[in-house]
Amino acid sequence: MTAISASMVKELRDRTGLAMMECKKALQESNGDVELAIDNLRKSGQAKAAKKAGNIAADGAITIVQDGNKALLLEVNCQTDFVAKDENFANFSNQVATAALAANEVDAAKIVELKLQDGSTVEEARIALVQKIGENIQVRRAKIVEGENLAVYKHGLRIGVVVSYNGDAATGKGVAMHVAAFNPVAVNAEQVPADLIAKEKEIAEAKALESGKPANIVEKMVTGSVEKYLNEVVLERQMYVIDNDKKVAEALKAAATTIVEFARFEVGEGIEKKAEMSFAEEVAAAQAAAQ
Repeated sequence: MTAISASMVKELRDRTGLAMMECKKALQESNGDVELAIDNLRKSGQAKAAKKAGNIAADGAITIVQDGNKALLLEVNCQTDFVAKDENFANFSNQVATAALAANEVDAAKIVELKLQDGSTVEEARIALVQKIGENIQVRRAKIVEGENLAVYKHGLRIGVVVSYNGDAATGKGVAMHVAAFNPVAVNAEQVPADLIAKEKEIAEAKALESGKPANIVEKMVTGSVEKYLNEVVLERQMYVIDNDKKVAEALKAAATTIVEFARFEVGEGIEKKAEMSFAEEVAAAQAAAQ
């Protein structure tokens, strides 16, 4: 058995993009033959794809597909906006969204198991695209909105909105644009999640108590803070992006329109970006884990 040196591991890592431990294993299996190790990795589909899976995919695009009274929003992530604009990436996203809507599936873990029109699974197509493009690509999330009337709006590649409404089509479209711009959390105050209100109350109480005011004044301060928060995050209470002299609720009433629900996706929401480990850092981390 040929001894596997650090320089051999580094060479294989540089040429395939795989992590250090995968490279060492591949070299052990090929008895130190770098070219054979590369061939074996390519045959198994690990080269590129395995390494790229460890990279943070915080860029990407929002895709929306509609079929009758159902529309699906899909977020597919990559690492750079350059790839997000790539035609191959866009085709993949559209195919995945279409398959997910047809299957009425919004669980990302199950979406990757769906079959595409060419017979391959979403996961097989994803790995092939990773190998072709050279970036980590992940199907992150999906949501279906249903309704008699649907307004769809996309702001570039990064923001997508679907609004279910009853009433005027132009107003429905306007509200979709508004949701994209102002990112409300609910249609009305009653729909705001209880945990968000509780968190806002907790913050307001902490600030109010620091003032040293009497309890009855503190209560009023907390109530006022929560109301201010609701005015900022509730759709109906926000100033309408189409007409800044009206609140959304006033615009809806004037157009005899009601909003049933909405969904808004923005690329990278909640994803924490971090730098990749260098080869030296990876070696140090592996040594530390072995101790």
